[in-house]
Amino acid sequence: MTKAIVTPRGAKPNRIGPSRIILYSILVVAAVYYLLPLYVMVATSLKDLDQVREGNIFAWPLRAGFDAWIKAWDTACTGLYCEGLKVGFWKSVQITVPSVLVSIAIASINGYALSYWRFRGSEVFFTILIIGSFIPYQVMLYPLVIITRELGIFGTLPGVIFIHSIFGMPILTLLFRNYFAALPVELFKAARVDGAGFWGIFFQIMLPMSIPILVVAIILQVTGIWNDFLFGVIFAGTQNWPMTVQLNNIVNSTQGVKEHNVNMAATILTGLVPLTIYFISGRYFVRGIAAGAVKG
Repeated sequence: MTKAIVTPRGAKPNRIGPSRIILYSILVVAAVYYLLPLYVMVATSLKDLDQVREGNIFAWPLRAGFDAWIKAWDTACTGLYCEGLKVGFWKSVQITVPSVLVSIAIASINGYALSYWRFRGSEVFFTILIIGSFIPYQVMLYPLVIITRELGIFGTLPGVIFIHSIFGMPILTLLFRNYFAALPVELFKAARVDGAGFWGIFFQIMLPMSIPILVVAIILQVTGIWNDFLFGVIFAGTQNWPMTVQLNNIVNSTQGVKEHNVNMAATILTGLVPLTIYFISGRYFVRGIAAGAVKG
């Protein structure tokens, strides 16, 4: 009687082959490509003007300091006023927070209704909504200026919040609809049998299960609204310019000495909020996408 040959199971030895070397090489090149500009920005922002004028953008500052950061935040001229980016920061917060809350609230309800409470013409409505999201913003600028003017909100914070909320809803509705459609329909049917209505099912069942897609929606909206320049410069008004518009005024100023260290510091300060959100919730973003954000 012959004994069966038992082969060991488990992970294979970690060997570095040609394919792995090629993969790592590509990843290193990609990392350097994306991180090198960030390094130049940080290094330049920490230099004084004398070292900046030497022209070696890759050199680390000999006397690193945050004077350029302080000036960019507190005293840099962003137009007629020299109050730094701090004013635009708070304006961006006042624009971003309500826009994100309103657009996500409406889009989540739309996606829920289009998934489980379909009405006559719902597919046509959804198609029109999605087509609208692909229309270039520039095509709609003049009609939106007329609409906001007639509503009396042109050049105000409610006006730019209104615009951001409208343009955020199509893509968010698509995300929430696909996410809810991927959930087990038995949950909805069981809730209906128990007598739950539209709002009861939404708040007690669907919304608690939507944390991954809510994180995706928040990241997309905060990033898009915070980094927006076009709507801010047109609809916010000169007294409500967000941080991106003030950054443009600092960098493109044609008067006085060109302070590249201040420009770099202002650029980093403007991008800190989206970067921080990505670092904190990046893994939740991937989880939300994998959980059904792009499923049909």
